Amino acid sequence: MDFLTFRELMYPMGCFNINQVLLFDAHFDRNNLTRWCHKGRLLKLRNCYYAFPEYRQQHGFSRYVANRIYAPSYVSLHSALSFYGMIPEEVVQITSVTTLKTAAFDNSFGSFHYHNVKPSLYFGYEIKLMQDRRGLLFATPEKALLDLLYLNPFYNTEQDMEQLRLDEDYMHSEFDSERFASYLNKVGSEALDRRAATLLKTYGL
Repeated sequence: MDFLTFRELMYPMGCFNINQVLLFDAHFDRNNLTRWCHKGRLLKLRNCYYAFPEYRQQHGFSRYVANRIYAPSYVSLHSALSFYGMIPEEVVQITSVTTLKTAAFDNSFGSFHYHNVKPSLYFGYEIKLMQDRRGLLFATPEKALLDLLYLNPFYNTEQDMEQLRLDEDYMHSEFDSERFASYLNKVGSEALDRRAATLLKTYGL
């Protein structure tokens, strides 16, 4: 398969792995991928995962990469909190939650970190559509905050909660306290309940 044929087949996928390539051509020479990467025609994302360099120009595509190169996973924690405007910082590293083991990858699209949770805690996400209509899995604001508290138990006192610098306007106007409470109930952790109560008290909820 020449590169032009390969590009025509694979470009619409945005991000793809070797198994998807082999579905089109079972005899595909994997050495082509290495050669095309060396020539700058492809970008390697991690073992067996690739994308075309043109996608670096597409806003938000790195979040789609986060979903694709380590699945199942959904974007959460600081990345989601920043996206919703709940924290002032612009986050460089994309943080996700997964039922797989904790992992990290760096590639041309950014730095990606995945936090492991047990399957019973893998909930509270929804599909968000990108500009090109691709769907990606994204934590709700309430679950992103809950994931942060669950995975970072050192957030324990009111002073710790203040250091999160959550946007108070958002917390009072858009944050869904009832949904947050239902998520807490589903997790069923007394320690997490206490930290969540401290957070709500800190922000006057």
